[in-house]
Amino acid sequence: MPAAMLFARAAPVINAIGMPARYGRIVAVRLLSVQSEVAYGHVGNSAAVFPLQRLGVEVVAVPTVLFSNHTGYGSWRGLRLAPEQVADVLLGVEERGAFADLDVVLSGYLGDAGTALVVADAVRRVKAASPGAVYACDPVMGNAAAGLFVAPAIPELLRAEVVPLADLITPNAFELGLLTGTEPTTLPELLDAADLARALGPSTVLVTSVARAEGDPETVEMLAVDAAGAWLVGTPRLPRSFGGTGDVTAALFTAHLRTSGDAAGALARTASSVFDLIELTVRAGDGELRIVDAQERYGRPRLQFAVRRVR
Repeated sequence: MPAAMLFARAAPVINAIGMPARYGRIVAVRLLSVQSEVAYGHVGNSAAVFPLQRLGVEVVAVPTVLFSNHTGYGSWRGLRLAPEQVADVLLGVEERGAFADLDVVLSGYLGDAGTALVVADAVRRVKAASPGAVYACDPVMGNAAAGLFVAPAIPELLRAEVVPLADLITPNAFELGLLTGTEPTTLPELLDAADLARALGPSTVLVTSVARAEGDPETVEMLAVDAAGAWLVGTPRLPRSFGGTGDVTAALFTAHLRTSGDAAGALARTASSVFDLIELTVRAGDGELRIVDAQERYGRPRLQFAVRRVR
């Protein structure tokens, strides 16, 4: 099935200005989200679930870790779930018959390296039970500033076992390089690396947090690439960064692409919503994303940033 048809299977009615009906809410989408969860603050499922729900997505959230807060604080409490524990929770969800009703599987931070194989197995079972379901993998491994911050075995497991099952991946530029064995710093290099990533299996690649060598240093960009082309969007660089922005980005882009099949449109909506979320948080002087305060911007993005076709 062509990628656009696959992603658009659950598409809602679109109104005259190009937004989904019912005030921009996505309808009739059920999503399984397997990633970290924290009690304090917003990363992983604690960042992704509420924006998805505000879009009208029904979310089944399965944790890979249960921490007091994200690890950027330097100390935290809680536990990393063993792969067999994550598998057991997923089995319980499957026993309720939920896999057959799913439209999307989304995965993020895995915690234990063995959880990569658990996620891969769950994706296969979901796709067997719900043949139209798609899998969006956020291959969380690190970033240019911090380097690798996951178990050393995870990059190869993602590359060999998980990414080939994905329909969409949402790496940052550092993670794209890890997946493809490249170090992309220019737009041509990023496009080539995205093509290498697509050759692994995914039909669509969203590259987040792009800072190109030839780009404006005051701008942060995202690049979406699929079989139909490639699109770039830039937003002003804000003075602070926050944990969880990548998780919100992956969730929103996945939901918008799932219902429209339009990578450019999904990119425009996601960039607008995430920028407004970060800007609101900066203005508030908070150290954690103001996920709830920004809720009107998820279903009603201002679409204030132009998306440029680059291929």
